[in-house]
Amino acid sequence: MANNNNSSNNLVVPQASAALNQLKMEAAQELGVPFSGEGYYGNLTSRETGSVGGQITKRLVQIAEQQLAGK
Repeated sequence: MANNNNSSNNLVVPQASAALNQLKMEAAQELGVPFSGEGYYGNLTSRETGSVGGQITKRLVQIAEQQLAGK
């Protein structure tokens, strides 16, 4: 695999950071996953963090679909 400086975790719109963090916290709360908001999640299982990521993805797709539909 090619080694480049582009991380997939870099935000395209850095100003969206706060909104994405809020989305992450809301998704974790809904799923009952104890996110601390401090950035260290080594005490969580891959299943827990993956479920939060999946929930975030579902919401982002939902938001994009609504915007494309003009709502």
